[in-house]
Amino acid sequence: MLAETFLNKIEVILARVKKTQLEQINQAAQEIARSIKNNGILHVFGCGHSQIYAMELFYRAGGIVPVNAILTPALSLDPKAKLSTFAERQSGLAKNILDNEITSTHDTMLIASTSGRNAVPVEMAEEAQKIGMKVIALTSLDFSKQVATRHPGGKKLYQVADIVIDNCGEVGDAVMEIAGMEVKFAPTSTAIGTAILQALIAQVISNLAEAGIEPPIWVSSNLDQGDAINNQHIKNYRQRISCL
Repeated sequence: MLAETFLNKIEVILARVKKTQLEQINQAAQEIARSIKNNGILHVFGCGHSQIYAMELFYRAGGIVPVNAILTPALSLDPKAKLSTFAERQSGLAKNILDNEITSTHDTMLIASTSGRNAVPVEMAEEAQKIGMKVIALTSLDFSKQVATRHPGGKKLYQVADIVIDNCGEVGDAVMEIAGMEVKFAPTSTAIGTAILQALIAQVISNLAEAGIEPPIWVSSNLDQGDAINNQHIKNYRQRISCL
């Protein structure tokens, strides 16, 4: 049964992540906790389907409040998916995007790009570093190392980021095959990537708590007290989070 086979593959990849990426996840958690201690923000950026990661961490019940999702319409699948593919290859766009965000030297930037080859994610890392941010990359090293860069400076995301978390995915992302079909199907990056990021945020919260800091956490709006708690968070962070 292919459904079971796919889930088994996800378990294998998660086990590989657990074995090989915990040090990097811990390093990233330390940087994000440092940002929050200094009244900084975690910015999360991706193009196309990688915008999912920014949405997963922003305004999320059980997640930390100081997260800014950079959801640039030109890089979204809406209204036309092919336009996002075109846009993510455009040199110079990242600077214009970041110039329209509220940023600080105390902030941290997390950039998700499975291939890590396109101009916008790489240049977003470079622009964030110019401001003084540490840059965390979520990418597939196997994928990235086997494709050519589209960055005019010849770089890939993993080569410019300060901390690199490998989603341990395959080249092309998809992992399933059927005899007689040339193209693989069933990508793993979203399932693995969101698990990595939630593990990362859990570690951030733990680090802050150990330092005697109670981090602000969103609660479900469907809890009776949810709106009151979240409205206070919005009041406290509206001037520092662009998309809130």
